[in-house]
Amino acid sequence: MTDTQTSAFPAAETGNKGAWGALLLAGAFEVGYALSVGGSQAFTVLTWSVSAIVFFLLTLYFLSVALKTIDVGIGYAVWAGIGSIGAAVLGAVLLDQPLTLAQSCWLAVIIAGVVWLKLADSPKLK
Repeated sequence: MTDTQTSAFPAAETGNKGAWGALLLAGAFEVGYALSVGGSQAFTVLTWSVSAIVFFLLTLYFLSVALKTIDVGIGYAVWAGIGSIGAAVLGAVLLDQPLTLAQSCWLAVIIAGVVWLKLADSPKLK
């Protein structure tokens, strides 16, 4: 990107914190997308369908911004982890979907895996 061009999300270009912020936003929008798709009933409910499309576009945009700085493997794992855990937990809270103890344990494994993956990428451990 040249000096004459501007970015829609300049914080991601100024440092790693901005990229991680974009990745967290992408994860949050992924949760919104997953819940909206569930509420759309196979895209037959207009309001849920429109919100699903909006959340989908937002999650892709912020994920692409984050992946300018963060390695794809790490970024995708964190994004997918946020999306799956957020959708499972909020689906249980907001949509009365069941969340069993076994499912909760496997979600904990996902969290541990994402944290471990990020720690393995730490410059202190290399």
